[in-house]
Amino acid sequence: MKIKAFIISASIVAMLAFGSHGFAAGSASKPASDKRPGVTDYNDAVKLMKQGKYDGAERKFAAALKKNPKMAEAHNNLGYSLRKQGAKNYKEALSHYDRAIELKPDLAEAYMYRGVLYMLMGQEAKALEDHRQLTRLDRNLADALQAAIASGEEPDGLDGLVKSW
Repeated sequence: MKIKAFIISASIVAMLAFGSHGFAAGSASKPASDKRPGVTDYNDAVKLMKQGKYDGAERKFAAALKKNPKMAEAHNNLGYSLRKQGAKNYKEALSHYDRAIELKPDLAEAYMYRGVLYMLMGQEAKALEDHRQLTRLDRNLADALQAAIASGEEPDGLDGLVKSW
């Protein structure tokens, strides 16, 4: 019984000593920036995209992909930025969505964005295929895509799906 009490007391002391040090260190300093190639350009592009500056975002996502061509999220968001600039860009946008899914088959946002693009292109059967895949990955996005397909209109706020690193 004394050994068990000692172990518990020692554990509490260790938690207090190391826990408070860890908390202070975490709250006083900024997290280290991500040094992976292309991340800075990607984050800059996300900011532009969320401001509706799709042409600037397009350039920044392209710069990120030049440094890191296997960044699925950058392909996905470049596709979105292209799509938002009009029908003349749909074919190129589709190629980036496809590449994002090829690189990261569980990237739900890519199925959502591609499904909306298919709907805008009048390819409802393909949009429904992406909807079926989304039901396995993210039910909320699947519901949003279903509503977009039913209405025939692009849902607002999709650029809110984008995350910075």
